[in-house]
Amino acid sequence: MKALVLSIAALLIASPALAGQAVSLRGETLDADGRVTLGDLFEGAGAASDLLVANRVGPSVVLDAGQVQMAARRAGLDWDNAQGLRRIIVRQGASTALAGAPRGNVEVLAYARSLNAGEIVQPQDLTWTKVAAAPSDAASDPDAMIGMTVRRPLRQGAAALLRDVSAPMVIKAGDMVAVTYENEGVSLILQGKAMAAASSGESLSIQNIASKKIIDAVATGPGAAAVGPQALRLKSTRSTAARYAAR
Repeated sequence: MKALVLSIAALLIASPALAGQAVSLRGETLDADGRVTLGDLFEGAGAASDLLVANRVGPSVVLDAGQVQMAARRAGLDWDNAQGLRRIIVRQGASTALAGAPRGNVEVLAYARSLNAGEIVQPQDLTWTKVAAAPSDAASDPDAMIGMTVRRPLRQGAAALLRDVSAPMVIKAGDMVAVTYENEGVSLILQGKAMAAASSGESLSIQNIASKKIIDAVATGPGAAAVGPQALRLKSTRSTAARYAAR
């Protein structure tokens, strides 16, 4: 029994030594051969540098930051993700420090393939590219584009612009919609028919099934809309977000 206690104590004492080796995410995450390794992602990966994380088929691959963090841990590396990143985009290429590399160009998100109107932007549909100057509404964060609906046909290689996409429609014309009114403890719900499609936070006309009157409401989710103070708050939030997005 004494030997067992001593063994457990030894393990507890030794546990700090088992902590992972601290690493930091590279400023540019690039790979040259289609094999994305821990060394491609992290500074100081050491002996774990050649461990495979993912394969890149196209010009870029988008990785889930949480899964990358777990892969690093399994290899004995500790990445704290202090910036709270959700995705890591790895592009084809070698170090930009190579002689003759272009300088002074602006890096922007671009489309890795051509997209049709109505498609949903996926992580693999985006890549980074360099242009002489970034358009005023160029998307700087992949999260601003991923999951959004394409508004018009988009060409492969074109810069990803915020005006190219819109929020997915949560209500379609003809859908039955539950319209909610809430104010100072009063809550009412009526059933209506959507006269147009709308995304979350967008205004639409709804016909009251009982009275046949047309009311203005704001979509809040699939088959749901609001009127009254809640609708006004949603409109204000959407308007503010649109102004910031256009900057």
